Amino acid sequence: MAHFAEVVKAVDNTPNHETIILGGGCFWCVEAVYVELQGIKRVVSGYSGGDEATANYEAVCSKTTDHVEVVLVEFDPSVISTREVIEVFFATHDPTTPNRQGNDKGPQYRSAIFYTTEAQKEIAEDVMANIVPNLYDAPAVTELHPHEVFYAAEDYHQDYYNKVGNRNSYCTFVITPKVSKFRKQFSGKLKQA
Repeated sequence: MAHFAEVVKAVDNTPNHETIILGGGCFWCVEAVYVELQGIKRVVSGYSGGDEATANYEAVCSKTTDHVEVVLVEFDPSVISTREVIEVFFATHDPTTPNRQGNDKGPQYRSAIFYTTEAQKEIAEDVMANIVPNLYDAPAVTELHPHEVFYAAEDYHQDYYNKVGNRNSYCTFVITPKVSKFRKQFSGKLKQA
């Protein structure tokens, strides 16, 4: 049996603490965006949608598991609303391409939301129906599933972009442009340095 730094099953949402799990391609990219937003308490890269035996990077990269590379996002909805968290998600990845984000191809890169409240699901459905088609001229293929279990990824994946930055060509050519675009688009929502 694999050892996980963290396994999250049940979550307790409160007026000042909410959890949502988001899959928008490579978890390094998604994590790099959310760590910069005001109201975000914690972001953890990991896997959702599959079973414990295949919740590891090697198995997930084999494209034979049901897992999605995701980030668990804990936030304060009194600072950043659930809608804003979901709007950032849809604005920072292409939710119209099944099993793909840019050159990253495979089922582990599919667009997915693992919601922890019915309100999150309803907001995601609304954004998918009313905003995504205007942003991308195509409908979203994002999967919506109730959260069941989240497995934290291996330690070296956590806070990857901040640790490695442009010393990795993937970061240079994929993550840095995405983060730069995000910073311009959401400049008023960024944490103060």
